[in-house]
Amino acid sequence: MKQYAEKFYKSKTWQSTREAYSKSVGYLCEDCLKQGMFTAGEIVHHIRPITRDNINNPDITLNWDNLRLLCRPCHERTHRRTPRRYTIDELGHVHIIGE
Repeated sequence: MKQYAEKFYKSKTWQSTREAYSKSVGYLCEDCLKQGMFTAGEIVHHIRPITRDNINNPDITLNWDNLRLLCRPCHERTHRRTPRRYTIDELGHVHIIGE
C-alpha cells in the first residue's frame, strides 16, 4: 500500500466498510462470479483508484458503487500484473499452477 493511504486502510471505518461490502456480495470474487466460478474474494478493490487528492473523499474511498470484491488473481489482472504461478491452500500447501 502507498504510504499516504496506510492510515486509511488501517482505519476502523475502512475495515468495517470492507467487511460489510464483502458480506453483501457473499464473500465471492465478483469477476469470477460473472464467469460462473465460485472463488473466495480477498481484496476489496477501488474501481476509481485512491490518490493523494481523493484519499479524504468518502465518495471515492467508502462508496460501495466504487468497490468490488476480487480474488488475488483477478486483482492482479485488474492492475495488469502477472498473476502468481502458485497458490497456497488452507493447509499451507503450495501448488504450482500448470503442473
